[in-house]
Amino acid sequence: MRRQKVLVLYLANSALDAPTIAWAVYDGTGATLPMAGDNDEPPYRTGVEALKDGWRLIQASQLLPHPRGEEFDLAYFKYEFLFEQLVELGA
Repeated sequence: MRRQKVLVLYLANSALDAPTIAWAVYDGTGATLPMAGDNDEPPYRTGVEALKDGWRLIQASQLLPHPRGEEFDLAYFKYEFLFEQLVELGA
C-alpha cells in the first residue's frame, strides 16, 4: 500500500536553489502529525535539496508581476513549490 507525503516550500525567489523561507509538511502515512513550519530549521534549505532526497516536484507558482504600487506587498509568499513522495507501507 502506498501513501502520499506532501512538502510545500516557499523559496526566496523563483529558482529552485533559492533559500527556503517557509514550509509545511503533510504526512499521509500517519507516521507524523501534519504541522506547518513548526521547527526552527526547514526540512530542506532549497528545493534542489528536496529533489536530491527523492521528492518529486509537482507544481510551482505561476510567475506574475505585482500591479504597479504593490511591488512590496507581503500579504503572501510568492514562490510556492509543491513536492510529493510516495511511501510504501508494510502489508
